[in-house]
Amino acid sequence: MIVLFHPRSTRPKNRRLPLSVLYLGAVLEGREEYEIVDGNTDPDPAATLDALAANQNVELLGVSVMPGPQLLQAVAVCRAFREKHPRVPIVWGGYFPSLYTEAALNAKYVDFVVKGQGEDALLELIGELRGRRDFTLVRGIAFKDRFGLHVHTAGRPLRAPDEFPWPPYHRLDVSKYIARTFLGSRTAVHQASIGCPFRCNFCGVVPVYDREKMESPARTAAILRRLQTGWDIDAVQFYDNNFFLREEHARELADRIAPLNLRWWCEARVDIVLGYSGDTLRKLRNAGCVMIFFGVESGNDAALRNMKKQLSTGQTVELARRIREFGIVPEYSIIFGNPENAEEDVVRNIDFVRRIKRVNPDVEIVVQTYVPTPQPNGAYGGVEIAFPKTPDEWITPRWYPYLIRTDPDLPWLPPHVKRRIRNFETVMSSRWPTTQDMRLPAWGRTLLKSLSSWRYLMGAYDFPAELRLAQRLVRLRQPRLESL
Repeated sequence: MIVLFHPRSTRPKNRRLPLSVLYLGAVLEGREEYEIVDGNTDPDPAATLDALAANQNVELLGVSVMPGPQLLQAVAVCRAFREKHPRVPIVWGGYFPSLYTEAALNAKYVDFVVKGQGEDALLELIGELRGRRDFTLVRGIAFKDRFGLHVHTAGRPLRAPDEFPWPPYHRLDVSKYIARTFLGSRTAVHQASIGCPFRCNFCGVVPVYDREKMESPARTAAILRRLQTGWDIDAVQFYDNNFFLREEHARELADRIAPLNLRWWCEARVDIVLGYSGDTLRKLRNAGCVMIFFGVESGNDAALRNMKKQLSTGQTVELARRIREFGIVPEYSIIFGNPENAEEDVVRNIDFVRRIKRVNPDVEIVVQTYVPTPQPNGAYGGVEIAFPKTPDEWITPRWYPYLIRTDPDLPWLPPHVKRRIRNFETVMSSRWPTTQDMRLPAWGRTLLKSLSSWRYLMGAYDFPAELRLAQRLVRLRQPRLESL
């Protein structure tokens, strides 16, 4: 038996379909006996895995690990599993081991790492475990040889989603993953492509994938129709790094999913969507596109060039203006605190956000701080960091904030600059409450807008204690109101 483990990544109300292990299960379906264990639904996955290994001939434990909360449970569960079942090979895949391969292999409870796309590598690895055990023949993996040395095999070409079977939804209780969101009362998730063809030198996707392969619009529409007929979904969040590339692909997709009457959210690039015709944008909105997330990254053209973003601030502003007429909300992610001059960067980005809001008040702003990830040619901003050597070190208080990108100790971001960023975010999010926060009732939004309007108008961001108190009170009261 093959066991696929998806460690817990979020609170129960926020759980979504574990697509990574579902896609692996798709290539095992009909070939292998396998089980999926999801830490987001299983209250004690360690006990479940122990029972499976005690009662079945488990040949391999495959673990999908993203940086952050998944790593916490992956470390604890895999360490316990290795102690009880030392002969079962443990394989880690996903973004964490793909980015931090050496650190993952330094763990005594990790035998193999699959880097990047894992479907074919998993099948070939199973074959070698049963046969010659010449793991150098399996492309796209790393492993420890009999001397404990780390061996990296040749890379594996990326394959398109259409080349693999559909996700085996019957292996899970899908109803547990249908959520109420701002998009709809029954929201599902789907990923219609893999990878990214762009070379932004701050992004964690670039070191893992060097191109993008897209699912055909016909298959995307068919899968969504299956989710709709089987589980009555009315909305979908697409997890693609770039949901839109070629305009003809976007137009065909819009035509195919429009009859489903779904509301949906996705990610895209500013320059690509800006280049679409008005007719295409109208088609996308009519097909249910409600909001698009854009990695804008900076309001400074010099910083964008250094990031190799291949984007200008003028394009970002123009898209905000143009897309407004089609009723699609742009969600702009901006990185505050450029390592080269963090204080000046914050000032520039605040001015840029205000400029965007004047053009299109509906633009939603996501405030980020730059946290480096390993890059082939060095991290953006000339940042050099000696990353942890093991997963256990990564989950210590010193390093875990880097993984979850929540207030890490960044040497180029002094406390007074971090306070400036947090204060601005508090004022801005009060003046322009996100439509995605379902905890905010209408009266709460009105209250926050009223309290913050003078601050935003005057640019008075310091010490917004009253706004933070109001935000807490509004959210504390909301569950009580919903229960009446």
